[in-house]
Amino acid sequence: MNVVKATRGYEQWLGAHTPIVKKDLRLKHSYMKRAVFPFLRATYYRWAQLWRDICPDVAKAPRVLAVGDLHVENFGTWRDAEGRLIWGVNDFDEAYPLAYTNDLVRLAVSAHLAADAGHVSLQRDEICDAILQGYREGLRQGGLSFVLGERHVWLRQIAESKLRDPVRFWEKMDALPTYKGEVPPSALDALEHLMPARDLRYRLAHRVAGLGSLGRSRYVALADWKGGKIAREAKALVASACHWAEGQKGSPEILYQTIVSRAVRCPDPFVQLRGRWIVRRLSPYCSRIELTQMKAQGKEILLLHSMGWETANIHLGTKAAAKAILRHINKQKGKWLHEASAAMLKVMLDEWKTWKKLGYE
Repeated sequence: MNVVKATRGYEQWLGAHTPIVKKDLRLKHSYMKRAVFPFLRATYYRWAQLWRDICPDVAKAPRVLAVGDLHVENFGTWRDAEGRLIWGVNDFDEAYPLAYTNDLVRLAVSAHLAADAGHVSLQRDEICDAILQGYREGLRQGGLSFVLGERHVWLRQIAESKLRDPVRFWEKMDALPTYKGEVPPSALDALEHLMPARDLRYRLAHRVAGLGSLGRSRYVALADWKGGKIAREAKALVASACHWAEGQKGSPEILYQTIVSRAVRCPDPFVQLRGRWIVRRLSPYCSRIELTQMKAQGKEILLLHSMGWETANIHLGTKAAAKAILRHINKQKGKWLHEASAAMLKVMLDEWKTWKKLGYE
């Protein structure tokens, strides 16, 4: 099975679990042709198919409730219950029990691609060493959330870049086209549940965002409240593509809320799973940090170290995982993360070339 057949198969499975927005799906297909990094982000289902075959030894590792679709753009900021600015993983659509190595290898592959595109000024061995060192230290110390206050000043400076300026953010929100179609009552109920006041008038808009989830229903409610703008988003959820890759039947469980609740984390109280919708607040500081914002002025190693540590924060949500993982890591020989990520990088490059040649829009 090549990537074109895999894409058709996955999208048929997806359509059986949630309505498909065909226009957005065609856009996703075109993004997949533009460059290998968006291809990687958009095709976790293919990674889930190939991962164990390409890295059989590395995939035989202690299992955790993993992020699955981890990559360098799956990190962002939010406000916790105390109003503090927090940084960490901000998307768990593909959460699934996997070898802990899956998340590390996929994160490293994405960082290699970021380096190839000129967004990270590091060599591949430096990338892998930084991720793995951060991960090991996070496990050994029992994890710790990234609160961007008096600590992690350099990371706060990235989070507060010009690209996340409130004026620019709300201009983009206001420019979203009004949604004129029929909206499922469950989505409206999910959005209204997260509003700060009952019977608040709002405008429903359509937002194109993400890549892995592009093609699923996504609604944004925009309102003015007490002198300022607010936004809430509801995104349709399905279970991880791993269920499809493994040929499982039935209606699989969505593990988004489970992984968030178990992790070492200062959670965003505005991220809630309601039925089959994940609902969240949108604001300049409650969004992901894009690749173009990652020029960390000589802090690239520290940024990747932090990504490794945050991955440990997530994996620590699996009880007794730390000791088993550290024992496994200590038994590995040579540059195993470098070798595994190089193997998966080559495969994903080959898959992208096939898609560019044979893929559809």
